[in-house]
Amino acid sequence: MKINKSDLLTLAGFILFLLGMMSIFLSLIGVRFSFLSFIENWGGYIAFGVKLFMAIMGIVIVYIAQTSTPEK
Repeated sequence: MKINKSDLLTLAGFILFLLGMMSIFLSLIGVRFSFLSFIENWGGYIAFGVKLFMAIMGIVIVYIAQTSTPEK
């Protein structure tokens, strides 16, 4: 099985989407990912915006990876 660039981009986008959405849902109950806790220091609205941006960019990366032209 050969892994190409499209597969890696899809995986990266999916992970970015999951991290963004999970951090939003976890922040609703007061839990944070330790490696993303520095974002909370910027303020609540900015932290929410960054997390939402992560989730949206994850979807965009997956979409671009899946609709790109096939490599030859």
